[in-house]
Amino acid sequence: MALNPVVLKASAKHTSTLIFLHGLGDTGHGWVDAMGAIRPPHMKVICPNAKTMPVTLNSGFEMPSWFDLKSLEISGEEDTDGIKKAATNVHSMIQSEIQAGIPASRIILGGFSQGGALALYAGLTFVEPLAGIMALSCWLPLGKSFPAARKAPDTVPIIQCHGDCDPLVKYSYGQMSSSLLKTFMKNTQFSTYRGMSHSSSNEEMDDLKTFIEKYIPTAV
Repeated sequence: MALNPVVLKASAKHTSTLIFLHGLGDTGHGWVDAMGAIRPPHMKVICPNAKTMPVTLNSGFEMPSWFDLKSLEISGEEDTDGIKKAATNVHSMIQSEIQAGIPASRIILGGFSQGGALALYAGLTFVEPLAGIMALSCWLPLGKSFPAARKAPDTVPIIQCHGDCDPLVKYSYGQMSSSLLKTFMKNTQFSTYRGMSHSSSNEEMDDLKTFIEKYIPTAV
């Protein structure tokens, strides 16, 4: 069983939502403060927790993971069924917000590392147009299935952020995913952070804050 999501309620009238997915081995608590610091007052932040499961890449040891990771190589074997199932779960989270009165156009989906990969895949396979996708230090999973797998409008804004000294998810993998995305999405940007490893930075957070403010303006 996954733990309940970590939720920060909006500090003003709730008119937008950010769903942010943590990386392998982490929990929602690992990112909720960072996301809370860059959100506008009208935004609720939801940081779900992945279930604990055996991870092939980690010699089968159990840890919080959205799907099984079999390789960190861009051409390595992927957990196709697990990725699709995880995306369906994310779609359910988005639908819950929509049913609560927040339109898809005021919902941002984001994530870091494995969570960023899932955010990209889930956002691109969600039918309604989201306000945006924030993909940090990650890659596009099941890349060969795109653009055929895309269900989202090609206008959904995407920001990818990647450190050029990342030893885990190689910077080149982020670049390759960005190049692929540009072939079928009209509004993508790839931001490079010099000297940053598999982590985050104040500069990156500033860029995400700008992205949120651009695509989810304060509701009148």
